[in-house]
Amino acid sequence: MTDQDVDWPTDLQALRTELTRFMMSYKFATDEMMTKVNILKEEFSAIHDYSPIEHVSHRLKSPEGILKKANRKGYPLDLEGIRENIQDIAGIRITCSFISDTYRVLEMLTSQRDITVLQVKDYIRNPKPNGYKSLHLIAAIPVFMSDRVQPVTVEVQIRTVAMDFWASLEHKIFYKYDGAVPTALVGELKEAADVANRLDVDMERLHDQVLSLGDSSEPEDNRAPVAAHHANADGMLPYPLPRSLLEAFLEQSASTRAG
Repeated sequence: MTDQDVDWPTDLQALRTELTRFMMSYKFATDEMMTKVNILKEEFSAIHDYSPIEHVSHRLKSPEGILKKANRKGYPLDLEGIRENIQDIAGIRITCSFISDTYRVLEMLTSQRDITVLQVKDYIRNPKPNGYKSLHLIAAIPVFMSDRVQPVTVEVQIRTVAMDFWASLEHKIFYKYDGAVPTALVGELKEAADVANRLDVDMERLHDQVLSLGDSSEPEDNRAPVAAHHANADGMLPYPLPRSLLEAFLEQSASTRAG
């Protein structure tokens, strides 16, 4: 194709439109996955003693970042080629308290019907050589655009607080030395990863011991009434459920069964 074959104003406008739709599809996929995660987090906070999800964050690669990665990896510079080969354009990070929680959250997400699991990498049971640990999920989410339903890939990283702290520090060091991290520092990072893992194991063991004690040691008079509720992450109380309301439901249910 020569310059004479290109209608630059028209073609540039068409490309701008397609690239905008391309980036928006990843934003919408991120929004959709964030909604799913936040629903799980809020449900657990309202119904259970604690939520396995401590914190959630997300990010979207810029067009410049996408182009740099495509060039570095030798991927074709067209939108379909990029969509097929670059699977971390949209990313979500879920931080949990305990190792068991990471697998619990992974199971809850992958069991949802509209999520198509493309790949799961378990770097917790099989850490990277440098000590990195995390669960990586690559999933396709259907995005309903005005004229199409576009499956869009999202990378979800699920890790504990200790794993996240270590990964954040390792990332900063990696870029500080432009990838050429001194051998001694690499060894110290690996040792720190082992310490973080021992902390995860010990904290979960202590947590399980506390749960195994139950509420039997707490005097009956000191226990919270049915109407008491814990505030959620936004500082708002869940739906008020006074004892009188619960008793009314139980009475109605018993009457219905008896009839």
